[in-house]
Parts: sequence; structure tokens; C-alpha cells
Amino acid sequence: MKAPAGTLYRGREGMWSWVVHRITGVAIFFFLLVHILDTALVRVSPEAYNAVIGTYKNPIMGIGEVALVAAIGLHALNGLRIILIDFWSWGTKHQRVLFWAVVILWLILMIGFTPRHLMNVFGE
Repeated sequence: MKAPAGTLYRGREGMWSWVVHRITGVAIFFFLLVHILDTALVRVSPEAYNAVIGTYKNPIMGIGEVALVAAIGLHALNGLRIILIDFWSWGTKHQRVLFWAVVILWLILMIGFTPRHLMNVFGE
């Protein structure tokens, strides 16, 4: 399949890396915004803070924590890939290999984290 003339991305690894990097970055930003706001409640009302933190102690939030670690891990590893591509000509030539290296490292990270975390979430 030939890409239309003038397109920058052609639906390959580079495009998906770009899309996922933006999505994870925005998701992490909103998590941090909520985290700062709920932590700031401790100064306003310790009771309100405790109530909000209490709502986070459920299995759905435990699964959300897995999603958060997945987003942070993928964003960080892909950020390192982008640094390699931007600063070394070797990185540009091997961007596809670097993409798959990021995916494999991310999967290893998640395989190590997810079962252990979910045992804690559902074991309590």
C-alpha cells in the first residue's frame, strides 16, 4: 500500500510511537493534576482528604494504577527512544528497531509489575 504524496507518517512504527507518546503524555498530565488537587485537600480539610483517599482504595483504582504505570513506563521508554533518534544519526537509521526494543522492554516491565500489583489489590 502506497501512502498519499506529502504525508509525513505512513502508519508504521514511527506514527504509532508518536500517537502513543502524545496520549500517554496527556493522560499522565491529567493524573498529576488530579493528584495535586487531591493532595492539596489535606491543607483545606484533613477529613475531606481522608474521604477522597478512601475512595481510591478499591479494585477499579488498583487496575487504574496498572494503567498509570503502563502509561508512565511507555512514555519514559519512548522518550529515551526519541532522544536517541534526535541526537545520534544511528538512532534515525534504526528507529524501527528502537521502537520494538521499547515495546519489548515495556512488556517486560509490565509482566513484572502487573501480577504482583494485582495480587496486592485483590488479596486484601
